[in-house]
Amino acid sequence: MSDTRSRPSCRTRTLIAGAATLLLGGALAAGCRSDARPDVHRPLTLEEQRGQAVFAAQCAQCHYADRRSALHGPGLRGVFRRPYLPSGAPANDDRVRATIEHGRGMMPPFGEALNDQQMRDLLAYLHTL
Repeated sequence: MSDTRSRPSCRTRTLIAGAATLLLGGALAAGCRSDARPDVHRPLTLEEQRGQAVFAAQCAQCHYADRRSALHGPGLRGVFRRPYLPSGAPANDDRVRATIEHGRGMMPPFGEALNDQQMRDLLAYLHTL
């Protein structure tokens, strides 16, 4: 005598497979993105490498690049993958540039410390986080 309780019926397996297919298809169609970074990253462009150096010299004392948790300022991982900055402003180049140039809250202004090329490089790097 076989025990049918230990194996799902063919109909149940079909329903489970169909539901999994619908969920995966819906997630792909909706453009579902994970916050998890893949282990393998593409190499940084020259501009992004220069921006990484600017970040290390000017920003890393207060901001993490590889996490969202705060150091002295907010962590910047995925800063451009979110719709809003921690301040509530839209996460776009203009707002991030303005925050860097003029400062905000406890953050000092860096408008005099960075030239235009360094700012472009830094923004390019921040897009990779």
